[in-house]
Amino acid sequence: MDDQRKLPPIITSHLPQALLDELAFSIRGKLYPRDDPHFMERSRMFNGNIVNASKAVACPLDAYDVSRIIQFCTKHSLSPSIKAGGYGTAGWAINGDITVDLSLLHDVDIEAPQPGGSYVSLRDMVAAGGKGKSRAGAPVQDASGGTVGAKRRREAESDPATSPPVGMGIPTSVRVYDGASAAVAGFLHGEPLPSDPSGEAARQPPINRRRLDGLPDGHPGPAASPRPLADGERQISTDSQSSKQSSNSSGSDSVQRSTSTSGSLSTAGTTPPPLLPAAEPKTPAPARPSDPFGYMGGPGGMGGPGMGMPPFGNLGGLTGSLWGPVPNHPAVSASPVGAGRLEPVHAHAYVTFGAGVKQKEVDLYTAGHPLPAVAVDGTQGRVPYHVPFSAHPVGSSVMLLGGFGFLSRLYGLSIDNLVEVEMVLADGSIVIANEKEHPELWWGLRGAGPSLGVATRYKARAYPVPVVFAGNLIYRFHRATAPSLIKHFRDCVKGAPRELYANVLLTAGPADKDSLVVIQICYVGPKEKGEEYLHAISSWTGERCLLNEVHEKSMLNQQDSVAQVLRGKAGRQWFIRSALITSLPDDVIHKTVMEFADTPIGCTWLFELAGGAIADFEDTCVPKSQREATFTIAALHQWDMGVDDPACVETAEAWLQDTIRPVATGGPFPSFLGRHEIPARAMASFGAHWDRLRELKQKMDPKNVFRNSFWPLDASGEVVDPREHEPLTPP
Repeated sequence: MDDQRKLPPIITSHLPQALLDELAFSIRGKLYPRDDPHFMERSRMFNGNIVNASKAVACPLDAYDVSRIIQFCTKHSLSPSIKAGGYGTAGWAINGDITVDLSLLHDVDIEAPQPGGSYVSLRDMVAAGGKGKSRAGAPVQDASGGTVGAKRRREAESDPATSPPVGMGIPTSVRVYDGASAAVAGFLHGEPLPSDPSGEAARQPPINRRRLDGLPDGHPGPAASPRPLADGERQISTDSQSSKQSSNSSGSDSVQRSTSTSGSLSTAGTTPPPLLPAAEPKTPAPARPSDPFGYMGGPGGMGGPGMGMPPFGNLGGLTGSLWGPVPNHPAVSASPVGAGRLEPVHAHAYVTFGAGVKQKEVDLYTAGHPLPAVAVDGTQGRVPYHVPFSAHPVGSSVMLLGGFGFLSRLYGLSIDNLVEVEMVLADGSIVIANEKEHPELWWGLRGAGPSLGVATRYKARAYPVPVVFAGNLIYRFHRATAPSLIKHFRDCVKGAPRELYANVLLTAGPADKDSLVVIQICYVGPKEKGEEYLHAISSWTGERCLLNEVHEKSMLNQQDSVAQVLRGKAGRQWFIRSALITSLPDDVIHKTVMEFADTPIGCTWLFELAGGAIADFEDTCVPKSQREATFTIAALHQWDMGVDDPACVETAEAWLQDTIRPVATGGPFPSFLGRHEIPARAMASFGAHWDRLRELKQKMDPKNVFRNSFWPLDASGEVVDPREHEPLTPP
């Protein structure tokens, strides 16, 4: 890895003009040679720690364009790489001679099941800009009572091939992530925490450190001297006692400050603390026309505070619980004022979307196109549906690599909810894969898809999720008390129902000072049941809870919650490691806390409750051993470009190798395979299914056309060093 870091940037030759002309003539989409001013914008990645290896970027308009690009690469012994969302930290997406930018494959459609539960096949639906048979979107009623086509309708573009890869007429809310919670935004973007009365040394930012051969790297920098003690700890609370008000006021959070020295939360009957001033809204910087991360708002940021987005509009003005019983289904909708509780007409729906659509865009579309529901008294209404995705932000490749999120314990991984995929294979052929057509490919693409072909369109199940009982509990991180809190969390969620998602994050405090323990819960069901778990978790009294903002909110808002706490920034250096574990014993918790205390600021460690419906599926290449894991864990490290602190990488590797490995099962879900991943970990992600998957790869892609992926073998089946199919690191 050190050798990789010291390598100079690769000198990439340009394609001869004759080849550029040939490729440009063969596709309808645009081609951007390396010397084109739009080349870098079209090939930019979320991880800034990557040297672009491509000679040109091709922007296909449909699967036929993708097919011609693959055939062109094969003909001229060039390698393609596939860029869907640009969030993959390994950089495989821009390591090929030709980067295939799928951002213009951006159709979205939602349909109710046909009689008998069937759906319209992708072969009978034509993507925007595509050719062949046409299908009108199934008519649905919009919020005003009119009838519109379910397919997203866009204004005519004079040149669709140069349209922005982001935005696409989608509301500004897609560009920021503080819409998850105004209270959390105000907290995390606010002033640093008061001085720590315990005197515990705070974590420090990463620093440039000289490497000494033969000597271990030391810890980053001396600890800062403790600040003067404050009069009292800050406490902000928007707990469930006030959630009735907050859930009925367009998602606004009531934020309170307390200087009480008590270890418990404020309770009814005490004098209400004064309200904190609302965070000043900050408008994100305008996205450049083709900047794939322009929506992050500002130079590399994920959006400033104050860009809160209210929950799904149909939920406003309601009182009492928004949930009611639905036979064989936990989700029901918000009721219109004065009506009985609504039951969804359909237990699930089908969503079709192009491979260039980011999952937040799909969530926005489906939330904005709810499907019918009926109250007991016959009142008609509508409920939003959501595909089980990972939390924002990710690209569409989660549909091929796993996809673990808030709905996974209830409905399975993203790959488990696929019903059909349009895919371009290594020979350029275009196929529709599902459980009946190309069954072996269907088995393998759900978990290892990027190594087998280029997915261009997906059809997946979506479920009614009108509202969730969800939010954050935030505590100050202390070496002495954090183990007790994590053990308490573990014990509270043991045996939890499938409707409950829960995680615990160790991360930086406000203004990147100090450190926090953040517990996130998301109950997909009645508030009354969700409150049982909130009360159980919040009963821990080892530290004061600095913020409790758990209340009813839309799934759309909840999807932003992890990104909001992570505060990730595009263009930084990123390093990710993950594992699946079978248990979380006390010794692992204690070691984790002590190791995390020595990580640089910018390192976030995460435990997510797994299990539930994930273990129900056995017809994909992700094996049972991985699906039966108790927790997923992840180290999510980010630091500024120009900073060379080995601790930013080594602390993650050491945590997994020394502390997590004894309780780990195989490798991570494939969607978490990252930069410099050793081949053995990639193979271990597929466990007992590896041999079958390797045979399928040899059959479908014998020349290893799709080598710019996690796939750890060359065309002859020999293990390759990660550096042979990853771009270099800037010096």
